[in-house]
Amino acid sequence: MATTTVRRRCSAFAAGLATLAMTLSLAAPAQAIDKYDYYVALGDSYAAGQGAGPYLGTDRCFRSDNAYSELADALKTVKVTTNAACSGRTTQKVVEEQLGQLNRKTELVTITAGGNNLAFGTITSSCLTAIFDSSNPVAPQVCAESVATAYALIGDGRGTLYNDVKAMIKSVKSAAPNAKIVVTGYPYLFEPLTSDPTDSLSMFRGQATQLAYGLNGSIANAALDTRVQYVDVRTAFAGHGALSTSGLPWINFDLGDPDSLLHPNAEGYKAYFAALRAAGAYTP
Repeated sequence: MATTTVRRRCSAFAAGLATLAMTLSLAAPAQAIDKYDYYVALGDSYAAGQGAGPYLGTDRCFRSDNAYSELADALKTVKVTTNAACSGRTTQKVVEEQLGQLNRKTELVTITAGGNNLAFGTITSSCLTAIFDSSNPVAPQVCAESVATAYALIGDGRGTLYNDVKAMIKSVKSAAPNAKIVVTGYPYLFEPLTSDPTDSLSMFRGQATQLAYGLNGSIANAALDTRVQYVDVRTAFAGHGALSTSGLPWINFDLGDPDSLLHPNAEGYKAYFAALRAAGAYTP
């Protein structure tokens, strides 16, 4: 009788252990991933890598081996990189042309876009032409009108540009519902002026800084309101803007090379990558 009682107690104890083990197993959280196997970079020329070369293919997207997404591909936490970004793309074009690269398996998406919504290329070409080519009578007017339109699109930081970026992020979320989404800002093209501008080039530099401030503010607001991560890269570029005298410029300013003009060089894209990495963008 005693032996039977002991056996029953042992059986009951073993059953209890089994139940406890099952309970703990069910309560255990799912194992976190240790790397992003499906990483897609979206956006415009600043995401493509324009200005740094060498470029991939001949489709004029200016996708570079030195783009920040390509640099991230060397990390142990990022296994596969698809750079779908393309020069000249607005947020609307990102949605129309690049979201086909995304699906439910996509784990990480980075985006740099919004500058072309402000007609960045038109502002650059017209304003610099107005400064350096006095024989062009149209450039000053085009420059002034383009800058005014850009300010209007920025508004108070929650204007048309904000709504465009917000709509893009929502579309990316729908196309890649399981992905971590990281949106970047843009660097200041020039070092912020420490005194009031007196010449035409300095005035353009001041306008470029103000537009970059408004552009980044709109993107940051859109990221905040859609609950995705925003990475500000301005600090990473500090002291290295175009025409910088305090350090080596990381923004190209060769008027004879319009394809790279006012885009980051290879060192600039390293700064983009470093800012993203420091912010934990590439950490699962």
